[in-house]
Amino acid sequence: MLSSDFHLDAKSISRLSSKGLCVDSLKNQIDEDIDLSLELWHAQGLEIVKRVGNFYFATKFIPIEEAEFCIVDIETNGSKIDKHQIIEIAALKIKNGEIIGKFESLVKCNEINEHITLITGIKAEDTSNAPTLKDVLYDFKQFLGDSIFIAHDVKFDYKFISLSFQKVGIPPLLNRSICSLALAERTLVSYRYALSYLNDTFDLNPHATHHRAMSDVMTTYGLFKLALENINIKIKTVEDLIRFSKEAKRLKRPKFDPLKESQEEETREEEIE
Repeated sequence: MLSSDFHLDAKSISRLSSKGLCVDSLKNQIDEDIDLSLELWHAQGLEIVKRVGNFYFATKFIPIEEAEFCIVDIETNGSKIDKHQIIEIAALKIKNGEIIGKFESLVKCNEINEHITLITGIKAEDTSNAPTLKDVLYDFKQFLGDSIFIAHDVKFDYKFISLSFQKVGIPPLLNRSICSLALAERTLVSYRYALSYLNDTFDLNPHATHHRAMSDVMTTYGLFKLALENINIKIKTVEDLIRFSKEAKRLKRPKFDPLKESQEEETREEEIE
């Protein structure tokens, strides 16, 4: 996923992740000097490197075990960026399956409606002593760096954070990203792929509190590790993994909900006893 601030056409973006983009093609699509553009993009979380005359995403050459992934989750007081804001953000930085960094913060917010409080448990007064959105996002940007951004249904979190960056004067995100939901659909057989359902099915996070940011991040961390273990083809680099998450065939879902059947069976056994 790339922000609209990244002014390259789809074909060029595809070539950056695969065969490489020549100098002339890059020059024709940017206004600034190439070196300046590369520097600006890197500051926004995207590293592009030159190899044998062509340009590539650096992630094309980074083995999965050497890459830094950042698993992210946000809670918001609504879904519309012009009216609403982030009220909680959490992230884990992962390398070779191990946690190497942790970020977590509530965000000061004056209004949180009852529906959001019912879902998240977060009230406006809980955030009264929390740092401002601007302060939290500046700190989060430093934490994220150029890591690969991972979230469950990544489009929402990535876009909301990127637009929130722009609201406080930070350039939008350009980090390479992976959707853990899409990855799960291609590696794990499940009746549903909501994070809470996957947790119930695979026991990813036994202490989960759904719709709290760090709890959902921990669940997604367990899901990401399990998904990697279940990839049955050779995936070497980060770009291989990104491509797999988008293009590999989705696994066939069961026709009936095994969790529901299991619950009904347990109920029958209890009635017999």
